[in-house]
Amino acid sequence: MFRQHFGLKFNSFDKEISIDKLFSSRDTKELDSKLKYILDNRGICLIVGEPGSGKSVGLRKLTDNMNRSLYKPCYLQLTTLTVKDFYQAIAMLLGEIPRHRKVQLFNQIQDSIQSLYYEQHITPVIIIDEVHMAPMSILDDLRLLFNFKMDSANPFVLILAGQPQIRNKLALNACYPLRQRITMRYSMQGLSIEETADYCISRMKIAGCTSDIFTPSALEAIHTISGGIPRNINNIAITSLMYSTERKMLTVDEEAVYQANIETGV
Repeated sequence: MFRQHFGLKFNSFDKEISIDKLFSSRDTKELDSKLKYILDNRGICLIVGEPGSGKSVGLRKLTDNMNRSLYKPCYLQLTTLTVKDFYQAIAMLLGEIPRHRKVQLFNQIQDSIQSLYYEQHITPVIIIDEVHMAPMSILDDLRLLFNFKMDSANPFVLILAGQPQIRNKLALNACYPLRQRITMRYSMQGLSIEETADYCISRMKIAGCTSDIFTPSALEAIHTISGGIPRNINNIAITSLMYSTERKMLTVDEEAVYQANIETGV
């Protein structure tokens, strides 16, 4: 409904926006830089951020732009997996038919990674999203699974992405060996107040809007309420646009944003 009211070609705050239209912030630029470094140098990378801060979007951008002749992306979103389930999932992502016993799976994964890297000259890039959900048994096995040539070689890239509580798990003594092997870390900070305004304005423009729909005070309110988290910004902006449409308003003001906040519960 608000699309027609504001003359938008599509929902400008939809999460399925194409990679080439993503907003470039300090956060995304820094994340891109960190991910490029880990691709070039290999090893283990940890990305931490609040829900909706842009971790998964950054990883989608990475995999979409990855040269498949040089890298093999393997993306796994963790839920409640046993160690054996985890091994089987990794083996399948590497293109293997999973074996039955855990020790066989362990060797199968290591052999597959080494074959890709040393024989085919392709670096496997294993991305484990929502890693904060991983039980300690999986975190403990990660350091063993990605230990090659007595820990003297890294024929892989392992990217761990999760919410801030992963820091608490990694701080435990049991995770010290894994924590020691993480060579690159980045924490998502969210958008600044200026970036939040630019984000909203740019999203409206790419959807075909030619006028300033959000007032300056509305943009400030969106940033304050959302904390600069893109997913929160999207939810508040959409509800604000709907609120203004229902009242036949031609702009989104501060009041519309506060009413949207009540409705979304952000």
